[in-house]
Amino acid sequence: MGKSQNIRVGLIGAGPRGTSVLERLLANWAATDTQTRSLHIDVVDPYPAGPGHVWQPGQSRLYLMNTQSFYPTLIPEDERLAPPLAGGSFEKWRAQQQSIGGPGLSPEEREELAALSSHDFPSRALYGRYLQSTLEELLERVPAGVEITFHRSNAVAARRLPGSGGEPNDSPGNPADGGFDVELDDGGRLTVDSLVLALGHLESRLNPEQRSFRDTAAELGLLYVPPAAPADVDWALIPENETVLVRGMGLNFFDVMGQLTEGRGGRFVPAEGGLHGKLKYLPSGREPKIIAGSRRGTPYRAKAGLDGYYPKSVRLRYLTENAVERFAAAGIQPGFDHDLWPLLHRDALWAYYSTLVVAEPMAVSDATEFLAALEDLLQPHAHAPGRWENQVAELVSSHVAASRRLDLLGLAAPLAGQSFASRKELDAAVVEYLDDDARRSALGEADPVKMAIGALHTGRAILKTAVADGGITDESWVGELRGWFESFVEGLASGPPAIRAEQLAALARAGVVSFMGPDPRYSVDRSKRAFRAVSAWVHDDAAEARTLIEAMSPANRVAMSVSPFLRQLLDDGLVRPKMMMTAEGVPVQTSGLDVQPHPYRLVGANGSVTPGMYALGLQLSSTQWGTAIAAEARPSDGPSYRSGQRTLRDADEIARDMLGLPLQE
Repeated sequence: MGKSQNIRVGLIGAGPRGTSVLERLLANWAATDTQTRSLHIDVVDPYPAGPGHVWQPGQSRLYLMNTQSFYPTLIPEDERLAPPLAGGSFEKWRAQQQSIGGPGLSPEEREELAALSSHDFPSRALYGRYLQSTLEELLERVPAGVEITFHRSNAVAARRLPGSGGEPNDSPGNPADGGFDVELDDGGRLTVDSLVLALGHLESRLNPEQRSFRDTAAELGLLYVPPAAPADVDWALIPENETVLVRGMGLNFFDVMGQLTEGRGGRFVPAEGGLHGKLKYLPSGREPKIIAGSRRGTPYRAKAGLDGYYPKSVRLRYLTENAVERFAAAGIQPGFDHDLWPLLHRDALWAYYSTLVVAEPMAVSDATEFLAALEDLLQPHAHAPGRWENQVAELVSSHVAASRRLDLLGLAAPLAGQSFASRKELDAAVVEYLDDDARRSALGEADPVKMAIGALHTGRAILKTAVADGGITDESWVGELRGWFESFVEGLASGPPAIRAEQLAALARAGVVSFMGPDPRYSVDRSKRAFRAVSAWVHDDAAEARTLIEAMSPANRVAMSVSPFLRQLLDDGLVRPKMMMTAEGVPVQTSGLDVQPHPYRLVGANGSVTPGMYALGLQLSSTQWGTAIAAEARPSDGPSYRSGQRTLRDADEIARDMLGLPLQE
């Protein structure tokens, strides 16, 4: 089997990714004849194994997951892989706990479970409890010959032992006579044959502007909250009844919003008068006055109310797995803008207009003729890559009411082209946008806008497979996929539950939250000892406050990490950031580590594979797209995409390679 009789492996990071590798090690060990062998697994993480840092069960229950209960899983559901020894999806765990009354859970966990349906958004704390429970089940079924040691420490260094080889032709998963010496911050040392980096979210260096704000705040007695995981912030430091500036209106913004409102004792109640989908906020009197800004000037669009993760009425016609396979079969490395986006654009147009003719038949003349002509124009033609868009626009202008024509790119910039006399006028426009977005979310599959977004969301599942492992050109990855499409699609398809849009609208109506407008600029006014923010599109005085909160996570860029462990690996040349070439032929350093698949073995500074060292999770962001998203449980109906459980298959490949087993086809 290519392995010694006694195998010792180290997992650096014990959150969901590291726990997935542990689960796969146990499953593959149990499925193999190992009577004369032994396996020792060292698991290193200062946080409890299973939940790790991000999913701690004790964090605020106001922090919600961004996926519904039916979606995530830690345990693979692939008959080609070694069968799991224990556990299942979060949905199965939720249903089981409800049926048996949640023994061993806290009163808060039982209360949340009692009201949680498969289509609700659970708290991150409850998902952490699922991860913990699943690991506990696994540890009750550890196969013979396996010993696991958990180290509640940080790894600070890993160095090659003599005899590790290092030549490019070293056998995968077999670091000859060597391995690694791992140093822990409590003074302990581990000797392992193989090492998995499942590091998750790491603290990152601040950019120059952020460092300036931090230093100036310390000098002038201001409060600056840098990018951080929301559960790591001491929200009690934010002053009551004072204006605070919040920069960023992505997912982290809603965590900030919750802590400074409901977390301060405020309550949301149904609005008087029976207004559908609208809430009223009852302040506690302890809230600050929040002025929020972002590049778009509005928060992410809310998720549609669906029965599944993808709309059942949306079936991709153009950007399909078969289409992606045809590129590969023809030996073509596609570009995003030239090859992949035109297919997904067609799917979004079809999803919108095929929904519109049903939802609003009066908005389309000669609907049957219109759809037939649209279907014909959307057929890809090799020699006219741009003309089809103009032809579709002409067809739409002759059949569809002007107010109902789709401006797909405009969906992500609802305030574009507008200016406002005051923030009060802007606030009214943003509340109107939020109310409309929540209304559309409630319509679900009957809303054309949400179905166009649903097509984009479904297309991401195909794109993840298409672009992985060098599936598109470097220049396309850097300048197109990551250059414009990622932020565009995240603002549309990665938004919060619709309840968050309703709550934000209620907070704005109550005067607790106001908005800055698009493209705000932030600075410090030293004479006033205050942070300052202004938008060129809002003709009002600058907003000023003694507190500035960055509503964003630390940058996921390995070269900016302040992790002593990752810095040592980079400095010693055991790993390196991945470089890509732009369209101008300029090499650029990307966000993730350089790896050689499959499995994902790390590449060192000299360009050769570091034998026995693997990566999984966020640090693969230059090889995989969408690495932060959890593994997808198999849906009860509807399509299941190859990218849904990719991270679990990656964990399986790493586990098998470390055990000296052949990889699955």
